[in-house]
Amino acid sequence: MKVILLEDVKNVGKKGQVINASDGYAKNCLFPKKLAVEANKGNMNALNKKNQAMEAKLEAEYQEAKALGEKLGTITVNLSVKSGTSGRIFGSVTGKEIAQALKEQQGIEIDRRKIVIAEPLKTLGEAEVSVKLHTKVTASLKLNITKAD
Repeated sequence: MKVILLEDVKNVGKKGQVINASDGYAKNCLFPKKLAVEANKGNMNALNKKNQAMEAKLEAEYQEAKALGEKLGTITVNLSVKSGTSGRIFGSVTGKEIAQALKEQQGIEIDRRKIVIAEPLKTLGEAEVSVKLHTKVTASLKLNITKAD
C-alpha cells in the first residue's frame, strides 16, 4: 500500500515522502498514530501543492538573502571602541557589537550568530567579516574600527 508520511519515521522514511508499506503496518501502526495517510489522488495533489509552496518560499528567501548580500557588500560599518595608545583594542570586536552597529547605522537587522569573524579583531583600522545570510549566500561586510574618545 502506498502511503504519504506525515512525520519522520525511523527506519521507514522522511516527512512528505511517498513509500510502499505493507497493509498491516500501514493500517495498524502508521494510520492510528497519524504518521501517514493513504496516497490517493486527493492526498497526492495536496502533497504536490504543499511542495510547490515550500519551493516558492525557499526561492523567495534565497532571492531576499541575495539582495541583502549585495547591499551589505557596499556598506561600511563604523565602530568606535576603547583602545590603548598603541592601537590595540581592549578585548576584541564581537559579532554582537557589529550587529548592533549595523542596525543603528543602516537599519539592517542581522542575527549576531550569522556574522563570521575569521580571526579576532584586536586592532584599529579597516577589517572585513563574512555574513552567512543563507546556505548559498555569504556576504562580505567592511568595518572601520576607530578609537573611542
